Amino acid sequence: MEFRDGFLSEEHQEQIKMATESMDPVAVSPLEVTSSPKAFPKSNHGKVAAGKGSCTKHGKHSHSGRDGRPKKGGSGGKGTWGGLLDRDEGYDIDPNDPNYDSSEESSKISLTFDEYKKKAIVIVEEYFETDDVDFAANEMRYLGHHPYHFYFVKKLVSIAMDRHDKEKEMAAVLLSSLYSDVIEPQQLYKGFVTLVESADDLSVDIPDTIDVLALFIARAVVDDILPPAFLTKQITALPEGSKGIDAIKRAEKVYLSAPLKAETIERKWGGSKNRSVEDVKVKINDFLIEYLTSGDKLEACRCIKELKLPFFHHEVVKRALSIAMEKRLSEEPILDLLKEAAEEGVINSSQMTKGFERLIDKIDDLSLDIIGARDLLQSLISKAASEGWLCASQLKPFSPKPRKEAEEDATKIFKTQITSSIKEYFLTGDILEMVSSLESENDGNSPELNAIFIKRLITLAMDRKNREKEMASVLLTSLCLPPEDVVNGFLLLIESAEDTALDIPVVVDDLAMFLARAVVDEVLAPQHLEEIGSHCVDPNTVGSKAHKMAQSLLQARLAGERILRCWGGGGSSRPGWALEDVKDKITKLLEEYDSGGDVKEAFRCIKELSMPFFHHEVVKKALVLVMENKNERLWGLLDECFSVGLITTSQMTKGFGRVAEAMDDLILDIPDVESQLDHYVGRAKAKGFSPDLGSISQQLSPIFQQSL
Repeated sequence: MEFRDGFLSEEHQEQIKMATESMDPVAVSPLEVTSSPKAFPKSNHGKVAAGKGSCTKHGKHSHSGRDGRPKKGGSGGKGTWGGLLDRDEGYDIDPNDPNYDSSEESSKISLTFDEYKKKAIVIVEEYFETDDVDFAANEMRYLGHHPYHFYFVKKLVSIAMDRHDKEKEMAAVLLSSLYSDVIEPQQLYKGFVTLVESADDLSVDIPDTIDVLALFIARAVVDDILPPAFLTKQITALPEGSKGIDAIKRAEKVYLSAPLKAETIERKWGGSKNRSVEDVKVKINDFLIEYLTSGDKLEACRCIKELKLPFFHHEVVKRALSIAMEKRLSEEPILDLLKEAAEEGVINSSQMTKGFERLIDKIDDLSLDIIGARDLLQSLISKAASEGWLCASQLKPFSPKPRKEAEEDATKIFKTQITSSIKEYFLTGDILEMVSSLESENDGNSPELNAIFIKRLITLAMDRKNREKEMASVLLTSLCLPPEDVVNGFLLLIESAEDTALDIPVVVDDLAMFLARAVVDEVLAPQHLEEIGSHCVDPNTVGSKAHKMAQSLLQARLAGERILRCWGGGGSSRPGWALEDVKDKITKLLEEYDSGGDVKEAFRCIKELSMPFFHHEVVKKALVLVMENKNERLWGLLDECFSVGLITTSQMTKGFGRVAEAMDDLILDIPDVESQLDHYVGRAKAKGFSPDLGSISQQLSPIFQQSL
């Protein structure tokens, strides 16, 4: 690009003219360029005087020097956003603008990669000479949204790395100014990728490459133009021993982990003396918080205008939406403000779209701090589009949600919801409502979520009184969850027992009792308890001790009744009947049925006991009455109960076993008890009551001989 002394070349005039035509005619004042080169008249201070043909704006002086280039340092000096922060209006091309001309977009030049490289180097060198962010931004806009912008990022930073702190600060400021508005986030990201990949080559000419590149990376993260995920992704992508890895690690450990990191990094090269990116972000945050307090939309719009940064309004949109997602109560007033700003032209449609897209780009990071961030943002987009101030079709699509992250989000939501449901159950004791809540919150009947539910239920119960512990055990019995899910739930409890013990010192006793109670209630089978024990490798852990204690409890005499009454209940969420009362009710219902009662009424009475784990007592008493009265009617009841599944095979076996164990007492009233029991065991085996009944028949003779 040639310049004459005191004149602009025809080529440069044409470039300025094209850049000017591409601006929003309403957003900026016209930039007049004479058709024939004339010398710019100078003021007494050696600066261009305002007048026709001069590059003036609203009466302010330009920063052009004698050769027609912008004067070095004329945009506000080191550490500022320079002229770009002083502009009064925006100049983005808006396809929705009534004055929009598609030929303006097509006027953007098309370059090969080699041609782009040359122009990029020229723009960088001129920028370092002039410190004119405005001029550099116009030059980049003239190139359009180019697929080679990543090279400009790389070249700008690599040249700055070999210069003084002034140029380094200028490079950081320019990147923040061009981000999203001129250079797309993907291109800036790619630019930093190429920088860390070429760190080994850069270190040949720049000895302190690792430290300087680390600071550029940290500055980009602080300025919110580079996502923090860049650090972890590139460490895994770079070859081992690369200087790029060293630079990333230094950025993370030295700069980004330091206290007051933002202020330290911003001032590392002497910047932030006037208005920095961080200062503007603070102003935006302050007036948004003030708006939420006062609700004054006109005042908030005035504050947006006073920024005089129309090219940076996407940051207002982004920050406002972030607040709406973090604080759900602020959603309605935030959307009202953005709608007002859009309808009044305070924020143009291009900046509004970019604000939403910046959040779409960061949605993976936001999901770490905000539960359901993706769904919340999609909801905000839908509401804005339905109100007509956002064109959703112009937004970039959301990135596919990682499967692992989706599962983690679902788990977090489930934990929150199910914890609330469990606490409500402890207050109301409504089992049906609790069952309904679990079904709705785990509509896919996920085994993993079932296990998490069991862990959460028992953990909350262990930290409460006996009433809640009894309610938890009764609920497990009522849910009829698959045994595998229950086993996995108890395994989760055993694995976390060490941590639980910090809050619940008696976790060994409580967890052991829950394990034993689950076996007594037939929520777990004895072999399941052995399976849980196989995971308890270290006998000194809290979980292993709880498992061992549970086994001891189950081996004690009359273990079922004792464990059943361990928390003062009777298998009910309320203080239940005494054990003798339960036995008395069973005797009465059997006698009523034997005297001519209805089988359906007998079923109802057995169900009303709400003690399926105690049905072996029904079997035992029915057998004793059958053998005493030589009456087959009650045998028919047992057959009916088994056929409809009211009494399980396990309870049936246990009932026969209880009769065999009481043989020495029964023989006093029923002399032929052994032969009768042997007869009924054979009939039960033929009916398929249980494959284990054969072992009872084999034990009858030794028991009988011992009783004699």
